[in-house]
Amino acid sequence: MTETTSRDYSETLNLPKTEFPMRAGLPKKEPEIMAVWQEMQLYKKLRAQSAGRTKFILHDGPPYANGHIHIGHALNKTLKDMVTRSMQMLGYDSNYVPGWDCHGLPIEWKIEEQYRAKGKNKDEVPINEFRKECREFAEHWIDVQREEFKRLGIEGDWDNPYLTMRFDSEAIIASELMKFAMTGQLYRGSKPVMWSVVEKTALAEAEIEYHDYQSDQIWVKFPVMEAGGTDEAAAEQLLDASVVIWTTTPWTIPGNRAVSYSSKISYGLYEVTQDRLPGDNWVQKGDLLILADALAGDVFKNARIEDFTLVRPLAPEELAALTLAHPYRDLDLGGYQFDVPLLDGDHVTDDAGTGFVHTAPGHGVDDFEIWMANARDLEARGIDTAIPFTVSDDGFYTKDAPGLDGHQVITHKGEKGTANKANIEFLKDAGALIGLGRLKHQYPHSWRSKKPIIFRNTPQWFVYMDKEIGGAGDTLRSRALTAIDTTRFVPGAGQNRLRSMIENRPDWVLSRQRAWGVPITVFVHKDSGEILKDEQVNRRIFEAFTAEGADAWFAGGAKERFLGNGHNPDDWDMVTDILDVWFDSGSTHAFCLEQRDDLNPNRKGAGGEDYVLYLEGSDQHRGWFHSSLLESCGTRGHAPYDAVLTHGFTMAEDGRKMSKSLGNQVFPQDIIKQYGADILRLWVASTDYWEDQRLGAEIIKTSVDSYRKLRNTLRWMLGSLAHAPGDDVPFADMPELERLMLHRLTELDAMVRKAYWDYDYKRISHHLFNFMTVDLSAFYFDIRKDALYCDPPSSIRRRSALIVIDKLFNCLVTWLAPMLPFTMEEAWWSRHGQATSVHLQQFPQVPADWADPELADKWEKIRKVRRVVLGALEIERRDKRIGASLEAHPVVHVTDPALMAALEGRDMADICITSQLTVTADPAPDSAFTLGDTAHVAVVPGLADGRKCARSWKILPEVGTDPDYPDVTLRDAEALRIWDSAHAAA
Repeated sequence: MTETTSRDYSETLNLPKTEFPMRAGLPKKEPEIMAVWQEMQLYKKLRAQSAGRTKFILHDGPPYANGHIHIGHALNKTLKDMVTRSMQMLGYDSNYVPGWDCHGLPIEWKIEEQYRAKGKNKDEVPINEFRKECREFAEHWIDVQREEFKRLGIEGDWDNPYLTMRFDSEAIIASELMKFAMTGQLYRGSKPVMWSVVEKTALAEAEIEYHDYQSDQIWVKFPVMEAGGTDEAAAEQLLDASVVIWTTTPWTIPGNRAVSYSSKISYGLYEVTQDRLPGDNWVQKGDLLILADALAGDVFKNARIEDFTLVRPLAPEELAALTLAHPYRDLDLGGYQFDVPLLDGDHVTDDAGTGFVHTAPGHGVDDFEIWMANARDLEARGIDTAIPFTVSDDGFYTKDAPGLDGHQVITHKGEKGTANKANIEFLKDAGALIGLGRLKHQYPHSWRSKKPIIFRNTPQWFVYMDKEIGGAGDTLRSRALTAIDTTRFVPGAGQNRLRSMIENRPDWVLSRQRAWGVPITVFVHKDSGEILKDEQVNRRIFEAFTAEGADAWFAGGAKERFLGNGHNPDDWDMVTDILDVWFDSGSTHAFCLEQRDDLNPNRKGAGGEDYVLYLEGSDQHRGWFHSSLLESCGTRGHAPYDAVLTHGFTMAEDGRKMSKSLGNQVFPQDIIKQYGADILRLWVASTDYWEDQRLGAEIIKTSVDSYRKLRNTLRWMLGSLAHAPGDDVPFADMPELERLMLHRLTELDAMVRKAYWDYDYKRISHHLFNFMTVDLSAFYFDIRKDALYCDPPSSIRRRSALIVIDKLFNCLVTWLAPMLPFTMEEAWWSRHGQATSVHLQQFPQVPADWADPELADKWEKIRKVRRVVLGALEIERRDKRIGASLEAHPVVHVTDPALMAALEGRDMADICITSQLTVTADPAPDSAFTLGDTAHVAVVPGLADGRKCARSWKILPEVGTDPDYPDVTLRDAEALRIWDSAHAAA
């Protein structure tokens, strides 16, 4: 048959055909996909599919159930979902069970706010009624957050989450506490703790954040009352002197019981020699002051003294022999007539202050520890070692601070009270003040109320860190440090961070003076203070909590009920403090992992052991990672986890912290509504999440652009795969270009598997995105479009390409599924139908014999030459000498023998997408196009000779030589002949 140029050849081309849309429409599409997952019971299928496999257990750190999720939640939960999905596809049984923290102050605070708004008094409401309102508040926000988390594409057991407020959870939390009591690790003590006056409760280190705060700073004289030593004259001289301290907490002066110094610091006796002093100066000529030599100049400057002299140095033994007077001793306030000793302490430095530290054992950890360490010696000297309770829970002074009744340190609103001012006036009256000022510095605040806290001595419940548990050296601290050494940390710096915290932490304070939570379920003997240790009592408590929840502790007759007939209720006090919520969350391994068959790790042997990962923000080194470690080590002797993975925090686009006042917050709900959850997930996958990250409108736009390119690549593959390849082509018979792509799959497979195990999602997303846009779209697909569209169906080149694209598609879609679950599911369904799911697949097993490094090296040289050719053609297009690359016939000058050898036998016109191309070893003319980073390759552009093929648009001299199809190339004529024959037969 004779063809004419009027024929429309488009129907004869194998052009891409797919219903996979170019525009994703994710905000609408993603909920539809979620509905299909629910209908097909994807979660149950995943669990059934992986039954019997080794478990990879990502244990969910419980978020707090009090408000909509924020961007930190979205980052955290998305990372967890990437972990569990990828480990499932790597062949593990990787189940995700979400959980919530439901007890504690944040929820109680919200209910109290509601009470205050209604004019109600919390203390007038029965405690279990109040607790019921707290429970209902938590239930509401659990339901809200559950839907918000699910909308992120998080797959898990949403119907059966773990909750700290479930009755069985509360029972096990109480049981874990009773284990500490039974082993002697729990004790009631009096120590200075961080106390929130605003919230009226003790706080843990994890509940503290630091903000700028302006403190009053004072320099105070403590007169020498007694001086010892063999030199009587020297000792007599010191009786006229004063030791000077510096503090930024004037309100703690009533609690002073000692002054600390360091025997490693040089001290001296200094005399004020200045004749003329300001009239309002508190220091006078002739005053003798004892100071650290390194700080004397600074002290006198703050005292407005210019002239002073060193009388003589003081030896450490002279300082140790001194007894001082409290500055208020002679003010007729009563209660300050005790002796103030000097104590040698390692915590004292000469970096700032005076070289002496005002020591109030009821208001600081260092103060308390040095006081208790010297208790026996102090008692031998006749000094009362009782620690005063100078400040009440509402911030007012108690009777242990005589003369200061009615003054408050911190108000209920978190503002500075009158305590500092009152003490400063007393110090002036006593002639003890030598300097006064203000200091702006970082000061601890409650992370909930955002108000400053104080250190105050209160009776609390503690767990020993250094008391032996099972034998010599077997302490909670030693167990925890050993566990840290055997735990994998990602990134590795987390190990040293947690270790330093455990090494230096004081005893673990467990008690809180609140209402909503699990109570400290112990009884204390009224006379001896002994903790009751009775397994039958413990069992009754456990059974009651399992059936009724922790409310049972606060119900009428609870004491008699739990003590039973074996103990007289009149002899025992029932503790009413509740447990710190960090103990709740630290016990999740006990009431979640160990209670569920699908999460309980097998620890029986090496090799096939299950693996437990904890993943949270880096602040949880002092929070959940920390409390979980201590709880498990105290009750089981080992860490509850095998690995700890941490992420940083999300900052605004300009690097500042997100805040409501700055108006720079980014809400996950807004991103999902505008772009879809997969866009947010792509940002997570492509960011350095181990460090602090940035997020804003422009950064999201970058993710949107990357997603568009990635989606278009998938769409083209799906369109091409609409045409079946026919018979299989053996690997050895495939063209080199196809074998090169299969080699690349072997490289990517190794990278993907290792990076998923390393939780390095940025590496995966970066490499796969580059592969899809550079290696595929801009190289392989670009070259093969002509063969795929125009080659006859029997063409090995075309059939091989379709086989390779199929393998590329399967690999890429499954590799990307943990990161972009909605898009990859949509693509999978477009290829395979909705009867299955990409998330039920394993990562494909890429044959090792596809690897061919020599071929890859050869094609790297070919691509280097191709890049120069494309650069030359781009200029030709820009200057409008050609419209498309098929109009060109470049001459490529290659003077490097290695490059020339790589090109031998290759159809470089096909590779460079030109109609014709000539390769020569001749030197290039000076006008030839070159690239600075590619030596020995130069290109002289030219126009292709011949006629333009009406079907493939190639320009070749052969067009017109086939009598049946005179307006196409011989290749296209063969394809048309086969097509026409097939359609004629039909």
